[in-house]
Amino acid sequence: MNGKSNLGLIVGFVLLWNSGFIGAEYGLPYTGPFTLLFYRYIALASLLCIYLLLAKQLQWTGWKNVWPQLLNGALAHGVWLGCVLIAIDYGVPAGIVALVVALQPLATGALSGLVTGESTPWNRWLGLFIGFAGVAIPVLFRVDFDNAEEVFAWLIPLGSVVAITIATLFQRRLNLEKDYEPMHGGLSLFYQSIATVFAVALPAIFLERLEVQWNLAFILSMSWLIMAVSLGAYSLMWVLIHRIDATRVAALFYLGPPVTMVMAWIAFGDEVEAVDLIGLSLVMLGVILTYMKYPFRRRQTTD
Repeated sequence: MNGKSNLGLIVGFVLLWNSGFIGAEYGLPYTGPFTLLFYRYIALASLLCIYLLLAKQLQWTGWKNVWPQLLNGALAHGVWLGCVLIAIDYGVPAGIVALVVALQPLATGALSGLVTGESTPWNRWLGLFIGFAGVAIPVLFRVDFDNAEEVFAWLIPLGSVVAITIATLFQRRLNLEKDYEPMHGGLSLFYQSIATVFAVALPAIFLERLEVQWNLAFILSMSWLIMAVSLGAYSLMWVLIHRIDATRVAALFYLGPPVTMVMAWIAFGDEVEAVDLIGLSLVMLGVILTYMKYPFRRRQTTD
């Protein structure tokens, strides 16, 4: 029964988390990327504030504990999602955006030695190289290099990769410090949401003037992004972390590109080309290579 329960949670998490790409694409026709994030995270921070007050968990744990959450929020939510939404707004298919973002675990695996002080094994660099090749194939197949704006649009998701990689490596560095006290999920997300609001406020106000076409489609899109993705998927992630080890939960993010491609095909009719499948296969191979623990380890012989 427990196995079936975990399977249901896993399926629910994967579907809800990756539906964020689709929900955002439904909402973008009615507002700009930064304005969408601005209102989304104001609403999310407000809901979390009410919940934490009722649960008597809203607290200031000291600047030393709070500022890392603010930085991670600005990077992992503000910059990461900002680049994702800008790319989608420019017309880059959601499935391809998800494929590019899938480079993050490869980059993190290859660069983690900078944080831990350990040498980076050859398989991680090879995995990163193969992963980049997997992303490059479908992108090169689609992009028109004579159109500078289009080339720029296809490069934008790389900003997401850089931001989330920096945030992940920063968090790993914190976890290595003996006096670091991790903040519980709800309070952490609250501070990260506040940081995201401030991170996107200026471009939302001065570039997009907070303009929104308030209609049912936009309200439903925002409601889904807040309730199903930010709260629902995030809550399921923490439940899964308590039930199964964190490494296995992290591996679920690798399902993002194929799941998003299928969702985008169902929702918007985005075609999945043969080159997309080739690229997807290479990215998955890169992930496997990056996270092999003992690649081609020699047998130890005894005399």
